[in-house]
Amino acid sequence: MSEGTTKLAAASQGRRGGGRDHGGGSGGGSGPGHGRVGLTGLVVGAIGVVFGDIGTSPLYTLREAFNPHYGLTANHDTVLGILSLVFWALTVVVTFKYVTIIMRADNEGEGGIMALMALAQRSLKPGSKSVYLVGILGVFGASLFFGDGVITPAISVLSAVEGLQVVAPGLDDWIVPITVVVLGMLFATQRFGTAKVGRIFGPITLLWFTSLAALGVLNILHEPEVLKAINPWWAGRFFVEHSWGGVFILGAVVLAVTGGEAIYTDMGHFGARPIRLGWYWFVLPSLMLNYLGQGALVLEDPTAIRNPFFIGVPEWGRWPMVVLATAATVIASQAVITGGFSVARQAMQLGYIPRMRIKHTSSETIGQIYIPAINWSMAAIVIALVLSFRTSSALATAYGVSVSMTMLIDTLLLAIVARALWPKWRRWVLPSCVAFVVIDVAFVVANGAKVLQGGWFPLVLGVVLFTLLRTWRRGKQVLREGNQADGLRLDTFISGLMLAPPVRVPGTAIFMTSDPGVVPHAMLHNLKHNKVLHERNLFLTAHTLTTPFAPAERRLQVHNVGDGFYQVTLRFGFMETPDVPLALMRGCDIEGLDLDPMETTYFTSRESIVPSRHVGMPLWRARVFAVMHRNAAPANAYFRIPGNRLVELGAQVEI
Repeated sequence: MSEGTTKLAAASQGRRGGGRDHGGGSGGGSGPGHGRVGLTGLVVGAIGVVFGDIGTSPLYTLREAFNPHYGLTANHDTVLGILSLVFWALTVVVTFKYVTIIMRADNEGEGGIMALMALAQRSLKPGSKSVYLVGILGVFGASLFFGDGVITPAISVLSAVEGLQVVAPGLDDWIVPITVVVLGMLFATQRFGTAKVGRIFGPITLLWFTSLAALGVLNILHEPEVLKAINPWWAGRFFVEHSWGGVFILGAVVLAVTGGEAIYTDMGHFGARPIRLGWYWFVLPSLMLNYLGQGALVLEDPTAIRNPFFIGVPEWGRWPMVVLATAATVIASQAVITGGFSVARQAMQLGYIPRMRIKHTSSETIGQIYIPAINWSMAAIVIALVLSFRTSSALATAYGVSVSMTMLIDTLLLAIVARALWPKWRRWVLPSCVAFVVIDVAFVVANGAKVLQGGWFPLVLGVVLFTLLRTWRRGKQVLREGNQADGLRLDTFISGLMLAPPVRVPGTAIFMTSDPGVVPHAMLHNLKHNKVLHERNLFLTAHTLTTPFAPAERRLQVHNVGDGFYQVTLRFGFMETPDVPLALMRGCDIEGLDLDPMETTYFTSRESIVPSRHVGMPLWRARVFAVMHRNAAPANAYFRIPGNRLVELGAQVEI
């Protein structure tokens, strides 16, 4: 191979995620990325997985609005006012903000706050302070998403099982044990993947939303007066009558819109178009009919406010509804869990959390994954929440604090993306963002009042996760800077080595390194202890792009240094699972660099971190980083390197 740089168009791994149009396009789709799955199947699957969270909010939202904590009376004007607030919150926050606008900000078909953060960073000057601040916002938002996300399964399943209080009051003592068993089964089935789960849950959720709509219509017919709540005048009147104190009712109204972020996060699993179709034509109408139906029931009988959802069900259907609601709340939990997997992989590839084992659960859609460490961590926290709070009303006081802050961060990142990448659309998107900020701040203030009653939990969890993410990022940076400061420059080292070369042996040695300009520790140890040099030596660096999938023409870059040394750069998108041997096999089959897998050995360094008071980070953060580093998945598992072709050489590093 000639001197210089040769770009090799290695075949792209994985699919391209939906369509993308950063000028205000469709924001994803149901194209080839979803294999043979048709649009109807994707819509059903999306209904089964994506809308579970927001779809079970009717179980507790209206009931919590009249919690004695808020001091409201279930009279005509108050009921219509709250229903109007719920209707317009769903319309403005979920329908307009998330489904219509933010889902256009897809990062090559992928959604979620980490994908939005990466998209916003690409629109800014590389290395600027703005990029750093956007990174802080995105990581904090992702941490808050997990903080509130673990509450969703607990409150959803608890609220469904609490239907036993209406149909069989004698079973009160069994509510918490049944909830724990249901949640345990849910997390145990995650390894089968969202494709299989979606096929099972889709029909159940279709029945759930159909039942919501039917119950709503049944109750509305008894009190059609409730339809007036669609008029925003009633929402305005509520605030006028309750003055500034009325703002705090948004702490209950937010329960109706939790799940909006999960809709965006799960976009990569099913595509934007199926999600939009499911929301506009099925989910939103069903939700609103049920909320209005509950309001009609309360207008007719104010005492029904103690549990308007189940009391509104005819007596003959209450037992089946408890079973259906429990199944639906399991699906609600699914939306958050799958969103958690997506956000975790994005954070992993962008360098914010240690490497973890990722299992692909679909051969057709690369977005469908399972991460055991995330799954079982969430399971432990969720079950602990159920055992601690014990009722959905108690959990409602902890719910909404973090998600309202996440929604505010989403708005700020959307404004950055719209200003830089949407020249035709920003004239109306940016003014919309101003309105969204006002609404989001109101939700944050309202939920802030719940901090002492339980809202502290998701905040504390979010801050802990944020600290871990930033510690890992900073620790990796300190490691890289230390290697650059203490390492030998590759160009001068090779020229000196060739003056008195060691014994050359057949085969290819691939040295994994994070800095292509510095001699890898693994090579120095190999020369020191084995005193041999392979016929071909590749210094391989894997980079993660801020796009979900690396273009084929940028996948692999090879530079011939001479004397059998090559610098190789592999690029992967942040939604891809790096497969180094496959990428090399597809890209290096050229004259002079024909890699035989059976004659190729991979060398990596396994650093042992030694915390120090005076190197890079405070001692407590260095210790935290050392623990995280020790428990990270090994390089061969993460990069899919065969264990029988890998040599790991240890080194102690102070940090």
